[in-house]
Amino acid sequence: MTVSHLEAATDAYAVDAALGDFLAERRAEAEALGSDVVAMVAELESYVLGGGKRMRPAFALLGWIGAGGDPDGPAAAAVVRACAGLELLHAAALMHDDIIDASRTRRGRPAAHVALAGQHRTRRFSGDADAFGTGTALLLGDLAQSWADALIRASGLPADAQARIGPVWSAVRSEVLYGQLLDLINQASRAEDVDSALRVNRYKTASYTVERPLQFGAAIADAPAELVAAYRAFGADVGIAFQLRDDLLGVFGDPEVTGKPSGDDLREAKRTVLLATALQRADEHDPDAALFLRSVIGTDLSDDELATVRRVLVDVGAVARVERQISLRTERAVAVLEASGAGRPAKQRLADMAVHATQRTR
Repeated sequence: MTVSHLEAATDAYAVDAALGDFLAERRAEAEALGSDVVAMVAELESYVLGGGKRMRPAFALLGWIGAGGDPDGPAAAAVVRACAGLELLHAAALMHDDIIDASRTRRGRPAAHVALAGQHRTRRFSGDADAFGTGTALLLGDLAQSWADALIRASGLPADAQARIGPVWSAVRSEVLYGQLLDLINQASRAEDVDSALRVNRYKTASYTVERPLQFGAAIADAPAELVAAYRAFGADVGIAFQLRDDLLGVFGDPEVTGKPSGDDLREAKRTVLLATALQRADEHDPDAALFLRSVIGTDLSDDELATVRRVLVDVGAVARVERQISLRTERAVAVLEASGAGRPAKQRLADMAVHATQRTR
């Protein structure tokens, strides 16, 4: 199998087609509940299909192919449907995350709770529009997670494969919630140590973005333990590097490219590795910079204050240190992958995805 053939087998179109078919069936089911519920389900459908990189299904499919799965074989369609369930879990996590973080936008569009509040106003419903938007977005996120279970169960995977993926699926669902809990606790307690921030990255991002999806695909293929261990090591490093890049983009990214306002992580006092590193280095080398950072983090930063924070992050060496961590983790991940028993085309595609995920601009 060539790499170009592999790229075609794992691109977003197959996953989108599986999601589209499944969501159309759910919309038809909702018709029995009336037009208002259909409208809400249509909003969820638009949210799921309206954007995103489809990274999680792609990593899962590559985990399966790298362990011997045949993308041209009779099992491929069922595997694609099962892996598409990871995208519904991702949608649920994003909808809930935007509520928790009070984020107004996602992918350059209004966040789900904001869009649903807008529907309330447009239709002149009674009551508080923002409360309606929050409540319905929470429920739709729950619905997306429930549907992720249903899509995997109805994927057509044989019983033995369903049994193997069960523990992995349970773990990824739990770990993303553990990560969110750790994130909230760190923020509320004003945790400043790098280890606490890295723990959030491991569970909130690395686990369900790369590590567990690869293991999910490997479980479908009944991969040997050695390959699963290599996938998990690769996934942990790439997933953390992915989040470190996200932390940098949250402060330095172009909103026109990222689809999110720049500096929101600082305004919300998110306890990122970038911030923890900056505080640590400022305490050691520039106490005035440390005092400044602690005085403005968590406030409604003006453009001038944001520009000053950016300069401080660069001047104390935090940006350079995070960039080095991204490079080191990516290199280590690719080395582990290269030494693994994964098939050669999948190895190359996974290595390319690792570089893309950690060097992206959005």
